[in-house]
Amino acid sequence: MKIRLCFTSLMVVLFPALAERSEAGDLKLWYQKPAGHFNEALPLGNGSLGAMVYGQPFKETIHLNEQTLWSGGPVNLHNNPDAHTHLDDIRKALFENRFEDATAIQKKMQGVSCEAYQPMGDMLLNFRRTGNFTGYHRELDLATGIASSRFTFEGVDYSTEAFVSNPDQAVVMNLKASKNGALDFDIVSVCQLRHLNVPEGSNEFIVKGKTRIRGDDPKSPKPLVFDDAEGCKGVRFQYHIKVIPKDGTVTSDAAGIHVAGASEVMILVTAGSSYNGFDKCPDRDGRDESLIAANAMKAASQKTFQQLREAHVRDYQKFFNRVDLELGTTDSSHLPTDERLVSHNKGKPDPGLEALYFQYGRYLLISCSRGEVPANLQGLWNKDLRPTWRSNYTTNINLEMNYWIAESCNLAEMHEPLFKQIRRLSVTGAAAARDFYNCGGWCVHHNSDPWGACNPAGGGGGVPRWSCWPMAGAWLCRHLWEHYQFSQDTVFLSETAYPLMKGAAEFCSDFLIPGKDGFLVTAPSTSPENSFKHDGRRVEISVGSTMDMSIIRDLFSSVIEASKILRKDEDFRKKLEGQLVKLRPQRIGSHGQLQEWIEDYEDFDPAHRHVSHLYGLHPAAEISPLIDARFSDACRKTLEMRGDGGTGWSKAWKICFWARLLDGNHAHKLLGELFQMSDNYGSVSFKEKGGTYPNLLCAHPPFQIDGNFGGTAGITEMLLQSHLGMLQLLPALPDAWESGRVKGLRAAGGYTVDMEWKQARLSTATLHAARDGTCVVCTEFPIKVDGIRFTSEPLKVGDLQRTLTKFEAKAGKRYQIVAP
Repeated sequence: MKIRLCFTSLMVVLFPALAERSEAGDLKLWYQKPAGHFNEALPLGNGSLGAMVYGQPFKETIHLNEQTLWSGGPVNLHNNPDAHTHLDDIRKALFENRFEDATAIQKKMQGVSCEAYQPMGDMLLNFRRTGNFTGYHRELDLATGIASSRFTFEGVDYSTEAFVSNPDQAVVMNLKASKNGALDFDIVSVCQLRHLNVPEGSNEFIVKGKTRIRGDDPKSPKPLVFDDAEGCKGVRFQYHIKVIPKDGTVTSDAAGIHVAGASEVMILVTAGSSYNGFDKCPDRDGRDESLIAANAMKAASQKTFQQLREAHVRDYQKFFNRVDLELGTTDSSHLPTDERLVSHNKGKPDPGLEALYFQYGRYLLISCSRGEVPANLQGLWNKDLRPTWRSNYTTNINLEMNYWIAESCNLAEMHEPLFKQIRRLSVTGAAAARDFYNCGGWCVHHNSDPWGACNPAGGGGGVPRWSCWPMAGAWLCRHLWEHYQFSQDTVFLSETAYPLMKGAAEFCSDFLIPGKDGFLVTAPSTSPENSFKHDGRRVEISVGSTMDMSIIRDLFSSVIEASKILRKDEDFRKKLEGQLVKLRPQRIGSHGQLQEWIEDYEDFDPAHRHVSHLYGLHPAAEISPLIDARFSDACRKTLEMRGDGGTGWSKAWKICFWARLLDGNHAHKLLGELFQMSDNYGSVSFKEKGGTYPNLLCAHPPFQIDGNFGGTAGITEMLLQSHLGMLQLLPALPDAWESGRVKGLRAAGGYTVDMEWKQARLSTATLHAARDGTCVVCTEFPIKVDGIRFTSEPLKVGDLQRTLTKFEAKAGKRYQIVAP
């Protein structure tokens, strides 16, 4: 599947020189002590191969990951083929308000649970030295995607550089000492999976292994199982470690690799897995993992470190350098990142740190989403055999949040692994739609994995409020539609997006039934992971939840528009148009809030982390202060009632909500709370406030990467919005960002946007058009477009006033906007 992207040659001028950006220090995470924990280590990745680097002077640890190392194998498509026979019974119980009966029946409509992401192994560098070191410094330079460390020990200067190369598919490390013969160390591999260590020649070491055949619950007491008689479960893998010295001696044996008397060495790690697609047995029908790893090692080892470094930087920067952001500086910029975070927590303004966090989110997506499968709950980086929530694809918010920045932050290519996953799910999801609901099309529930798991999980023991929610496929289709909106690529729309969107719409169309009041509703229905009170009892399933209806409205509207653009499927389009007007509408509750359920039920947990019923506000375009003040005010009331607390990803979503409500100051307040340093490095917490770890990774807690991407998306929403068919420039600029500039953000309609503002007011903007069309710009104050004819008109919704400026844009042209 090929994504056709059009970027104008003018983007070249947006790439600031590497030297200028690095010397400024505004793109570096840096520390004055080694990492002592995973949440202090620095993440490196090439989109499929990952490493976490600690920078320890005496015993360095490198956690290694390969994105296709998952437990299990192809999903059993018909794991509960008679589930749909219970559908009429559960619907009858729901319409009679027999919620406990409905919940019991719902558990009969569950299938197998998804698989777990697995760690590949650890590479340990045990140096033959002890004592005290001085002058310690380690950093991650976002401008280059390179981590480095340096220190002095007994008068000798030591330094290390590390990166993961996409062009050469290798982890690359270079170690130097200022004194000849000062490097003496052993490389040892530690692997938690079943494996075999094999020395290869005098300077190479190979680890051959296999993942377990099932991904048990993280808390399961069951022993790990690696044997599968059918040869269809468990992914084989290999990783090769090779040392190429400048001098000294290198030997290899079953214990590892041993380096003595060197002054400079290069270490290479390559890997391969037998994963051969979601529908192929990874053992019996898998790829040759040995050949993959060996070929990559052979090619990489023929190059010098400088050649590998230059190829990596060149490849990485073609994505990263597209966007530049300045939000201002403070005297905190001289502090190490962990101390800078603490200073920010104490209330010291640091817009430079917030800009760094934005670029870190972009760095992370480049680093974990360029391969066969999409970024999971931990992106690419996982050290645990039984990771929290299996480190899977949680599809009721988390997987989607991982990709909110792909289009707007000019990283559309990183969307491609998600599109591949959606295609997998459309196949397995068709079986789920038939078996569980007797519907056409395809659907996905709460959890997934690279095998395409999509059924309600739990095997009869899952909790319906999270397990039995079939709207994830419809939500994922928003990413397909957004890629078309931003790229205007009708080939992508016709060949990739529309067929998948249509299939999801077919499921939703079949799944809808008339409710008590005549409106079409979903049944059964949940508002993901949330509950309400009825007759004093906790209830978690109902009919026609607001989130369900918002997602279906969003999907149907997109499919209808796509059908018109492509001039196809007129009959199906008319069917959706007929159902669209009959969907249960949004309702405002007794407290002035947007109603979450079909009735105005009392919340079981008023401060619940999920605010799913605001889907129409974000990520969709159904609710906005620029459309209808009543419903945007209801969303505001909902957020006030929920409160500003929550897990890391929950805070990130709330930042986006408040930005869509055009309240930049409240969004910025939540951004500050997302920056709160977390000292919870491991245990799961839903009540504890989410925050950020010293390495700027998001704390759910524990570590979960979605909050990083959601936080970056929130910053973007404060600066630019285009979901309403117009370019909203600085729609939610907080007072804290009084002056600044941004280059390279993308907007729907095929635009690239550069802006500069002073004294909290837009001064100039440049729009680069990739397609012909009418451009509508929404600003707080009137603007002018240099050199062309334009029109301006006021927009007034309630007490809100804006100016709409319109002009005809031509592909390949740029347009200068000036605020008088």
